[in-house]
Amino acid sequence: MKPKTILKLTIDVFMTLALLFLMGYQFWGEAAHEWIGAGMFLLFIAHHILNGHWHKSLFKGKYNTMRIVTLCIDVLILLAMLAQMYSGIVMSRHVFDFLPSAGGMSLARRLHILGAYWGYILMSLHLGLHWNMILGMVRKAVRLKSDSKIRRTVVFFAGLIIAGYGVWVFIDRDFPTYLFLKSEFVFLDYSEPKTLFYIDYLALMGLCIFIAHYGTKLIRKFKKKPEVQ
Repeated sequence: MKPKTILKLTIDVFMTLALLFLMGYQFWGEAAHEWIGAGMFLLFIAHHILNGHWHKSLFKGKYNTMRIVTLCIDVLILLAMLAQMYSGIVMSRHVFDFLPSAGGMSLARRLHILGAYWGYILMSLHLGLHWNMILGMVRKAVRLKSDSKIRRTVVFFAGLIIAGYGVWVFIDRDFPTYLFLKSEFVFLDYSEPKTLFYIDYLALMGLCIFIAHYGTKLIRKFKKKPEVQ
């Protein structure tokens, strides 16, 4: 792989790890949460710089269904990150504590909840939209020259099981409550085992990847069907 491709992949991996870390606020404390959050935003900027061609092509070419879906998700991710940046600075007690207080703590808390939970879902969907590319890189890294039908079937059913568990996690961990701001406070279980928490959140990420990846396949398959005269 080219050095730029390796750098892009490395940044994406660190962003995914940072995202998981940030969702587990109760395990790592306020200071670590703020520093990793600031690092996440820097990685997000680096990600956009390295994918500058995406910005240049925004007003070029035709917009088909997949391009519109991808653009909508990317714009929503940007809004979620901006909400996180603003609310994180307002509520900061460590990294940005030197800045004068701007007030608006109640609004900042709401934005932080919305940015965190929508950001997690949207970034996971974003991963799913690019899953073919990620799988291609993995195959190159482990030197798999071909893809077999058996392997695809096994991967599909493994993904289906993970997605099924992810649905349960989505409901059990009250994601709808936070996504639609039915509560201004997040319930955190400080006694919960870290392993169980991250298994759940990885399963939820897997659900979003599964939906985006196979949803993309269905859209492309549907578009290829000839129109009935």
